[in-house]
Amino acid sequence: MVQTQGAAAAALPIRLGQIARTLESRFLGKDEVIRLLLIAVVAGEHAVLIGPPGTAKSALIRMFARLIHAQYFEYLLTRFTEPNEIFGPVDIAAFREGKYQRRVENMLPTAEVVFLDEVFKSNSAILNALLTLLNERRYTSGGVVMRCPLLSCFGASNEVPTDETLTAIFDRFLLRIRSDNLDAYHFQDLLTKGVQHEIMALTDAPIQPLASAAEIQELHRAFAQRMRFTEEFFSQYKGLVFQIRAEGVSLSDRRVVKLLKLFAASAFLDGRQQPDASDFFVLKHIWNNEDQAAILESIVTPVLEAHYRDHPNARRVGAAGIGIEALAGEIDRVRQVLTGGGGLSDVQLFSQLKALNEIKAALGASPDPRAPELVQRVDQLLEAAFRSGRFAQL
Repeated sequence: MVQTQGAAAAALPIRLGQIARTLESRFLGKDEVIRLLLIAVVAGEHAVLIGPPGTAKSALIRMFARLIHAQYFEYLLTRFTEPNEIFGPVDIAAFREGKYQRRVENMLPTAEVVFLDEVFKSNSAILNALLTLLNERRYTSGGVVMRCPLLSCFGASNEVPTDETLTAIFDRFLLRIRSDNLDAYHFQDLLTKGVQHEIMALTDAPIQPLASAAEIQELHRAFAQRMRFTEEFFSQYKGLVFQIRAEGVSLSDRRVVKLLKLFAASAFLDGRQQPDASDFFVLKHIWNNEDQAAILESIVTPVLEAHYRDHPNARRVGAAGIGIEALAGEIDRVRQVLTGGGGLSDVQLFSQLKALNEIKAALGASPDPRAPELVQRVDQLLEAAFRSGRFAQL
């Protein structure tokens, strides 16, 4: 029996990787977002996706939850949402006997994976109860404190909360993840995958879970053995924390310690016994307002790139997941637009130049040996475009 459990634990990172690949095949350009969701679940922390409507926030979280065999709870919050919609209705039979308690079956207190859409639009009665539940996994009903089996709570919002009364609930989400519209070079694949997604939704095709809440709970109970860090790692982390704070990004001691769990979870997903510098990518997603995202990017990226230069096979997220053929095809498409017989308006020209710059950025981060050659092709197009208003020579 012990051997069976050990084998299952050893296979868990592989199956979590299968979850990632399944989601990546259906949600374009979301590789890093997907990895962060997995890290949150493995570490037992919470994450919120923030971005404009229509950027697959809800669809991604729902699909992610279906790939984990777990008790799932989802709700769209508004300022009119009542506690009984979230925590369960009052038990009338018990109330008649003078006891005030809720029927929590199949409600948030008994859920293992939770998705709260528009989480920051709720009222204070719900938010106050959520604070303790998310932080301590406890819910009090009728004077009775129950332990909640929650693995992770995922929130979604169109915007970062600015009301000071929401600071506490925002702080419960250790990871703050941007979900934006796709770059131009994804457009063709977006249409193809979008059609497939709509067909799947219409047919309600069954999805086979690849991991279970029970084995993730078991992983949490033994997670202490994953919390091993080298002195070199601690030294690098200390330097990054001080640099982040020096740039005016608030990072409390409590969050500094909690982030160690995320680094350990990232290492676990890669099958590593200890975290290394590649796991610092998590620090790009701890901002308190969206203006800080660029600051964190500028601090963390040089550390990541230095690590990838020494360990080129370690690159795993971001542009590395974009097919080199797709980028080459998009370069040819832009070239055809620029060299076509019809004239381009300023807006059309700007759109194509923007697409070229996005492609160049993706190629610059790609480990594929063909990337430098494609970068040269992009540079030639950009140079010719800036040199002349007519594109026949391209």
